[in-house]
Amino acid sequence: MPTTTWNRHHVLSLADFTAAEYNTVLQTAASFQEVLSRRTKKVPTLQGQVVANLFFESSTRTRSSFELAAKRLSADTLNFAAATSSMTKGETILDTAKTYLAMGTDIMVVRHREAGVPNAIAAEMDRLGVKVSVLNAGDGQHEHPSQALLDLFTICTLIDPASPRLELLKGKKIAIVGDILHSRVARSNIWSLIASGAEVHLAAPPTLLPKLFAEYILEEAAVKNQEFIISSSPTPHSSLPTPQLFLHWQLEPALQNADFVMTLRLQKERMTAHLLPSLREYHQLFGITSTKLQLCKPNVKVLHPGPVNRGVEISSELMDDPEFSLIQSQVTSGVAVRMALLYLIGSSKV
Repeated sequence: MPTTTWNRHHVLSLADFTAAEYNTVLQTAASFQEVLSRRTKKVPTLQGQVVANLFFESSTRTRSSFELAAKRLSADTLNFAAATSSMTKGETILDTAKTYLAMGTDIMVVRHREAGVPNAIAAEMDRLGVKVSVLNAGDGQHEHPSQALLDLFTICTLIDPASPRLELLKGKKIAIVGDILHSRVARSNIWSLIASGAEVHLAAPPTLLPKLFAEYILEEAAVKNQEFIISSSPTPHSSLPTPQLFLHWQLEPALQNADFVMTLRLQKERMTAHLLPSLREYHQLFGITSTKLQLCKPNVKVLHPGPVNRGVEISSELMDDPEFSLIQSQVTSGVAVRMALLYLIGSSKV
C-alpha cells in the first residue's frame, strides 16, 4: 500500500490536501476495491484497533460504509447514537469522546450538525497527548472529506479503472448543482476538483448560491495558500494557468458541454428562511433531467451524494438510468475509500 506520502494524523478538511495525498488515497482505495471483489473480503490490517463511529447526526451511507470499512480491515467497532446516549442526561460532546478514549479507541469517526465539532475533538485528543485520530464524517455546513474523496474516486476509476489519479480530471468540466449554500459536500468537492485542475461550475438560485459564498471560499483559500479565480462568466478562460471556479444563477451555462454533473440535495432541515418559492419550481429550473442533460457532452455522467429527493434534484428516470447515473457506484466506492482512509490513518499506529 502507498503510504510514503501520507503523514496525516487526522482528516478534517480537504482544503490543505496535496496532490500526493489525493493520489495516495485514490491508489490505496483502488487496492481495497480489488480486495472487495474477492470471495474473502477481509484483511487483518487494523486487527486489534478500535474504530468508534460517533454520529451525533443521522446517516445511512456514511455511517454504514465506515462501519463496514472498519470491519473489512478487521478492526473492532463501536457505534454511538446520540438519542440513546448519556448526552440525553447532560453529558458533553468532549466528555463523550473521552469516554470512548478510555475504552481504548484508536480512531474516532465524527459526524455532527454543527461545524467544527470534529476539529474540537481532534484538538482535545492532541491536548491530551494521545495517539487517537479523528476523521470528519461531515460537520454542519463545513466539510465532508470522505464524500468528496469517494466522488473523486468514482470519477477517476470511470476514466481509468487500473490507475485512478488526480490528473485525469484536468480540463474536465464539472457542474455542481443545487443547495450549495448549505452543502458540506460541495465545499469539500470544490477543494478536490480545483486541486485536480478541473473546471468547476456551481449553479443554484441566488438564495442558495449567494455572492458571499465566493468571498468565503476565497478567504478559506487564502488561509491555505491556494490560488484560483472565481468568475460568473459562462465562457471559460482556458488559457489562464490559475484554476477557475464559476458561479451561475441559471442552470444552462453550467451544463453546457459538461463532462460530469453533481447534483445536491435540498437541505430543508438547515434552511432557516423560505429560500425557494416551491419544490416544483426548483425542479423545473434546476432539477436534472434527461432533457437538460442534452446540453452536456454525450457521455456525461451524473452523481448525487444522497439521500435523494426524487423528482426534486433529479428525475427518478435519470437516477435509475445506468447509462448516465453513477449514484450506486458512489455508494460502492464509499467502502473502498473509507477503508483507505482508516488504513492510512491506522497504519501509523501499528
